[in-house]
Amino acid sequence: MSVELAFAASDLAQMRFAVSPMWEIGPSFRLLNSRPAPGVHRRWAEQVRPRVVDAGLDRGWLSELIPPTGYVPDFLNPAPPGPAPTLAEELARILATPADRVRRDLDHLRHHQGGLGTRLRTLHAEPQARLARVVEEIETYWKVALAPYWARIRTVLDADVFYRARQVAEHGTARLFNDLHPSSSWSDNALRLARRRRTLSRKTAGAGLLLIPSAFTGPGLRTRVSLPEPPQLAYPARGVGVLWEPRPVTRSAAIAAVIGRSRTMLLTELETPASTTELALRTGLSAGGVSQHLTALRDAGLVSAHRVGRLVLYARTSVAESVLAAALA
Repeated sequence: MSVELAFAASDLAQMRFAVSPMWEIGPSFRLLNSRPAPGVHRRWAEQVRPRVVDAGLDRGWLSELIPPTGYVPDFLNPAPPGPAPTLAEELARILATPADRVRRDLDHLRHHQGGLGTRLRTLHAEPQARLARVVEEIETYWKVALAPYWARIRTVLDADVFYRARQVAEHGTARLFNDLHPSSSWSDNALRLARRRRTLSRKTAGAGLLLIPSAFTGPGLRTRVSLPEPPQLAYPARGVGVLWEPRPVTRSAAIAAVIGRSRTMLLTELETPASTTELALRTGLSAGGVSQHLTALRDAGLVSAHRVGRLVLYARTSVAESVLAAALA
């Protein structure tokens, strides 16, 4: 089955891109539950899955809201209000979801899954009271699974938006949609999506179109249609294939001359987020020394810290990634 979304001049005028944390949360959580994880994300999954299990997230609200296949409640993906909303902004919109909308989405999920779990039955009965618990769990998952990697993920997503925007500027909308995904095409002022089960038309969608690149959505396309909001189309971002590949630092001596050998070694080791204890074991530095260096690197904006319970994970920031990229140039 294929679907068609017609465009008027006003729809093209309102078409825009957005980078959305929530569009990474659902697909990434589902990916963690697949065994084995797809090769492109296997390194990430192997690091994150034990933390997700330790936090009990594999048997919580998200495990019922995001089944292994099929429909995911639309209220989890409100239309991004701007080009790059924060997770907090998106969670605020989820908390503000009207009760009847939550129940309607859960009824749709029940139809697809043949029933609702215990938690979702309570959410159906008391949406306003229980949504706060859902949002709390989403925040925990974000801290465990995505926040330490967000600088790297965001670089890929922003690069995709830049590429697509340039396509539109240089070649027009037709090139954008014909190149977006093998199942998408443009002709006669309409976007056509092949092999789609959900309907997508202007009768059920608002004006314009939200295009959302995603690191974890794939290999297909995902849509969300809910009046009066514009339809959302999440597609696999360019560059995901090399997202988790190691990035060797060949001129570390030059960086060490500026920030010191130990701090350069820590930045190199933070190719993957790690705790103080892990970094001490990898580098041979004392835990106290690692802690002092990480504090200095964090104060300089080169490292970020992400606490989940007693665990604190350190990760390179986008500033550090730029510094290391310059060393490779």
